[in-house]
Amino acid sequence: MKKLLLLSLLTFTFLLPSHARTQQLFDGGWQFTRNGKTIAVDLPHDWDIYEAPDPATGATGTGGGWYQGGQGEYRKSFVLKRLAPHTELYFEGVYERADIYVNGHEAGHHDYGYTSFAVDITPYLVLGRNEVVVRVDNSHQPNCRWYSGSGIYRHVWLEESSDVHFAPHQGPGINVVSLGVADGKAQLRIKATMVNEKGGFRDGLVFTVRVGDQSKQVNLKFLEQQPRMSPVAFLDIAQPRLWTLEKPEMYTAHLTLAKDDGTVLDEMYVPFGIRTIDYDAKQGFRLNGQPLLINGACLHHDAGVLGAMAFDDAEVRKVRLMKEAGFNLIRTAHNPPSPAFLAACDTLGMLVIDEAFDGWRSEKNPHDFHLFFDAQAEQEVCAMVRRDANHPSIIAWSIGNEVIERKDLRVVTTARRLKAAARSIDTSRPVTEALCAWDNDWEIYDPHAEVLDIVGYNYMIHKHASDHQRDPQRIMWQTESYPRDAFSNWALVHDYPYIIGDIVWTGLDYLGESGIGRFYYEGERQGEHYIAGGQPDWHGAYCGDIDITGWRKPISHYRQILWQQPSAQAAPLPDGRSTVAQAASLPDQRGTGVGLFIREPNGYHGTIKETAWSVWPTWESWTWPGWEGKPIDVEIYTKAPEAKLYLNDQLVGTKTVSRDTQFKAVFTLPYQPGTLRAEAGGETVTLATAGAPARLRLTADRRTMEADGQSLAFIAVEVVDKEGRVCPEAAIPCDVVVSGQGTLMAAASADLKDREPYTTPHVTTWKGRAIIIVRSTQRKGQISVKVKSQLPTASMTLRNQ
Repeated sequence: MKKLLLLSLLTFTFLLPSHARTQQLFDGGWQFTRNGKTIAVDLPHDWDIYEAPDPATGATGTGGGWYQGGQGEYRKSFVLKRLAPHTELYFEGVYERADIYVNGHEAGHHDYGYTSFAVDITPYLVLGRNEVVVRVDNSHQPNCRWYSGSGIYRHVWLEESSDVHFAPHQGPGINVVSLGVADGKAQLRIKATMVNEKGGFRDGLVFTVRVGDQSKQVNLKFLEQQPRMSPVAFLDIAQPRLWTLEKPEMYTAHLTLAKDDGTVLDEMYVPFGIRTIDYDAKQGFRLNGQPLLINGACLHHDAGVLGAMAFDDAEVRKVRLMKEAGFNLIRTAHNPPSPAFLAACDTLGMLVIDEAFDGWRSEKNPHDFHLFFDAQAEQEVCAMVRRDANHPSIIAWSIGNEVIERKDLRVVTTARRLKAAARSIDTSRPVTEALCAWDNDWEIYDPHAEVLDIVGYNYMIHKHASDHQRDPQRIMWQTESYPRDAFSNWALVHDYPYIIGDIVWTGLDYLGESGIGRFYYEGERQGEHYIAGGQPDWHGAYCGDIDITGWRKPISHYRQILWQQPSAQAAPLPDGRSTVAQAASLPDQRGTGVGLFIREPNGYHGTIKETAWSVWPTWESWTWPGWEGKPIDVEIYTKAPEAKLYLNDQLVGTKTVSRDTQFKAVFTLPYQPGTLRAEAGGETVTLATAGAPARLRLTADRRTMEADGQSLAFIAVEVVDKEGRVCPEAAIPCDVVVSGQGTLMAAASADLKDREPYTTPHVTTWKGRAIIIVRSTQRKGQISVKVKSQLPTASMTLRNQ
């Protein structure tokens, strides 16, 4: 697949080669109009994230983070010097209710905001100048239980092909499946949908599949009444390189469709991997025959401070953050993710549950997908599976989440229909669904659970023993769990093979579902996020193991140590860069087998109150001015049998650590400034009291970017003292200035109560930290980044190349 980034902002010229297809990125040079104002934008674009969340006017409500939604129009002009026999626009994601017009003609419509779709624009194109208009309607609110964003938030592609061509967006699409690995070889089945646009009889066609030095040819012909077909080829791969989490080997299938005289009509390059999955109630889950305990995280689609904008670099970063935190599976709650996200899971080694919907026929919000469910549900399941079936990272299809109508027996028929839709394209993966109960009824859902290959339990895994007694063959995974239950859920997966995994809610903090996971202080608004009126001081969810800037909370380190994946480092990218800039301040806390963290003393900032998805506020800090002489709890996380704690080189104590202590050693001591040191298993971690803020430290995940208008650099901002220690209570107002061949995309902290729009140059550090995101232009050269504040100006130079 070739990606061509185009230089002109407004006008594009495309030339079609004499054969085969072209796929060209169509992201640049759009004019966006909303509320009577027109600006130039390059995709991906989310108009909501450029505004401040406002509980007084935010139509999306508490679920959507108090953002506006509304309507917007995208318009783009381009020039064709030659008309291709067949041309489509492929939209990876538009939220939502998109109408597409080409040269004034209505070319297509798509309702669901989370699935990709193609629009045939061949009949409407002309030689010379053409215009595409996309009208997006996200004004029907509320329609989502979390932040959706608004607009064309993923890539758009212009795809041109001959009149006889592969059809990856129709029927079963292009599907490369490993039928198994045995006796040193893997058998592949390649099914390729192809279309004869002109119709009628057509013979003398040859379909060829090549993988490495192996190839297979199939002779074809279109019959008079057969405009589409999906021929199958089989190919054996000797001594296959298996896709694993540690070494995610990928192959490429080269598919060609040609005349029998050798003239190529179409060709595609399809990445895929070879691996096996097995699961049963006695032996648990196996990847390539090897047992694997699944340590998973749910993720929403947003990119935190970027809103819904699905830049490739941001999607890769999310997966790397999960990998580095020790997770081995991501559940894409509650919708299909971007193609870039799945490609990152493939190449970095991360398992995926690919989920279609949040709900079915009964509404969770007045304007959600239930309005379209009966007419579109099965086609949207097929759209997900057709697009994603070649990703080896995906191990299950999920057809729903906590459906409201679960007590209606017809729900069983619906589950069967959706499962059949998924299996009409792919039979190689299990189908799952996240079941739940909000009252005492649970066993009545057995007929529903029986439809599923693996049963998802949302917060219901405490029912496992009685469920296993009723149905010894049932395979379970906890598809959502409370963060504070990390140890008990690890123990269940460790002890019971029929419970194959735990998937916490959530891996990352996210926008919307305002206030879930928060702790608060006495005197602040009480209650959970879902109480009447919500939590208007909040616009996001604080239940993630990692905050929206990418900083790992202590619960993340604890969970990683529990699951014994101490390094879990994703393979470095080609330029050697890391994803997480937090290494700059306390590198010895990352990826080790010991963690040292401090429970916030109750009363330090106020009397602490917890909520269902919260954990006790715990920090990577030994800086507690005003608390001298008062008791403070220190937690050491380790699987070593013994942990020692020192304060200012004096031994505080030694404690035995085991499963009985939940792999924690907890010490209570009077606080005094200085240096705290933990020793366990031959490893050492230290925390030192910080002094007054002296400067800002900038640390980028990369210093060079591609001059493609799509590359991002993530820059951590830390307030440090004169010794370079982070000042954990520093709230420093900053202004960010980006000049040269880059633009500022976001400047933000992890404070989900701060209403400053993420995309402005103004940010106040929270807990001593913030993040800056810079986007490359399409010109080579330097990028200057300066951060001005009451402290000396901090600066950094990046480069486009």
